[in-house]
Amino acid sequence: MLTVEEREEIDAKLADYPNTQAVAIEAMLIIQRRQGWVSDEKLRDLSEILRLSVANLDGVATFYNLIRRRPVGRHVALVCDSVSCWIMGSDRMRDHLCSKLGTPIGGTTSDGQFTLLPIVCLGACDHAPAMMIDGTLHEDLNEQKIEEILTQYT
Repeated sequence: MLTVEEREEIDAKLADYPNTQAVAIEAMLIIQRRQGWVSDEKLRDLSEILRLSVANLDGVATFYNLIRRRPVGRHVALVCDSVSCWIMGSDRMRDHLCSKLGTPIGGTTSDGQFTLLPIVCLGACDHAPAMMIDGTLHEDLNEQKIEEILTQYT
């Protein structure tokens, strides 16, 4: 069930959009900011508010790669896998990060601290390779820098 706060924030957003379908992504992001992900239950509640089918909302959520439909760790690391990052060694940085945290891309660490997710582009091509953790962009990655960054989140 949606919390009172989620419902109030979604209701406030409804006034900013021309129809309920237009607010769907923003509404799911509101839920995700508060819960970390969008559960089936929350999606059903949202479908009632927006008068859209659960299938419609799930289609939007699964298409938009920043909507998470399953639980994630305390920190979410988005690892850029664009061409620019790949040319600059993102595959090595990804492998180092996965090894250091003991989980593959798409996985969550056993202690629930980190979820590693790929992202098509972070828009930091001039400072590749890059990743974003909890909304903070980290650029010009190398193994040592990854070690330093991880200490900020543990």
